[in-house]
Amino acid sequence: MAFIALGINHKTASVDVRERVAFTPEQLVDALKQLCQITPSREAAILSTCNRSELYLEQDDPAPDSVLAWLADYHHLDLDELRACTYVHAEDEAVRHMMRVAAGLDSMVLGEPQILGQMKSAYAVAREAGTVGPLLGRLFQATFSTAKTVRTDTAIGENPVSVAFAAVSLAKQIFTDLHDSQALLIGAGETITLVARHLHEQGIKRIVVANRTLERAGMLAEQFGAHAVLLADIPEQLVHSDIVISSTASQLPILGKGAVERAIKVRKHKPMFMVDIAVPRDIEPEVGQLDDVYLYTVDDLHEVVAENLKNRQGAAQAAEELVSNGAGDFMLRLRELAAVDVLRSYRQQAERLRDDELAKAQRALANGASPEEAMAQLARSLTNKLLHAPSVQMKKFSASGRFEALGVAQELFALDEGEPKS
Repeated sequence: MAFIALGINHKTASVDVRERVAFTPEQLVDALKQLCQITPSREAAILSTCNRSELYLEQDDPAPDSVLAWLADYHHLDLDELRACTYVHAEDEAVRHMMRVAAGLDSMVLGEPQILGQMKSAYAVAREAGTVGPLLGRLFQATFSTAKTVRTDTAIGENPVSVAFAAVSLAKQIFTDLHDSQALLIGAGETITLVARHLHEQGIKRIVVANRTLERAGMLAEQFGAHAVLLADIPEQLVHSDIVISSTASQLPILGKGAVERAIKVRKHKPMFMVDIAVPRDIEPEVGQLDDVYLYTVDDLHEVVAENLKNRQGAAQAAEELVSNGAGDFMLRLRELAAVDVLRSYRQQAERLRDDELAKAQRALANGASPEEAMAQLARSLTNKLLHAPSVQMKKFSASGRFEALGVAQELFALDEGEPKS
């Protein structure tokens, strides 16, 4: 048995690579089934977000080569290019890594809470695909429990910061007063919801939510007094939008250079602030070449994020300790579970011997033996039979020079602790 956490993230790969390794929600179930069929992985889950794509696996072989080859083949990537930006954690380190990710300690925005929900979704999808079994299932539950403890017992989640918060903070630097600004939000997922909440709290004049389905856009818009439109309405809304923030699961860009250029001309070159949080990107990179357009990707938000995180560094230390404790406790319990089957078999064997000897003693009593004699015979026979197999094995160990096994036996039977106390 080996736990493996394999993947790429914002620290090891550029947004260009990350968007090529990302899994769409529609791909996940089939990808998980394929992963377990083609590689040695008995259990698997995939976490794919803007900032990371990670595979969580349980398999006999701790070597990740076959999994890495599958990942490269699945996304039609060069294996060497993928290997250069991939990290692999095994066993205790894989457990610790998962817990750090869930607690927000490995995020671009330290302590951001969205990642825990994303991990829970990854677990739910893996369960739907039938690729999570008892071992990975236990690990996910322990991971969620540790992340909850970190949130409860540290200040890591206070003064909320996230990519969404960083985007709005940057918008405030460009437009000092948001009360006269309109924001066009493209998408209706969790990140855009957070952006809308932050903008609403800042008192922005108007929010427009554009989405593939009007119903989903309307549900989000209703929460913040916003206006809902379809993606087809974006060119019309661009003309009036000072802030454009996009985060969808589209595989192709939604906004091209031409559409933005036309909007800028109509706006008479009034500045437009744009943030593309999506991976793959929603806004063509060439848009950033236009005058009067300030285009940022998730990778550009590092400076804003760093400034907002200074007060979280102390809390992060305490969180790291909780994660280390959580990982250690999980591995300890898991290793204890490995002894359960052996203990169960040993107990069943001892109970069979006990029942056999008890039956003999009862027959002896029925045939007229004294209770003292029957009990003495029961004790002798049961002791001999319980000691027979261990004695034979220890003699074999000694004869073959396996003296370390004799040391384990001495520890197992607590022979170095002296005579039992009465």
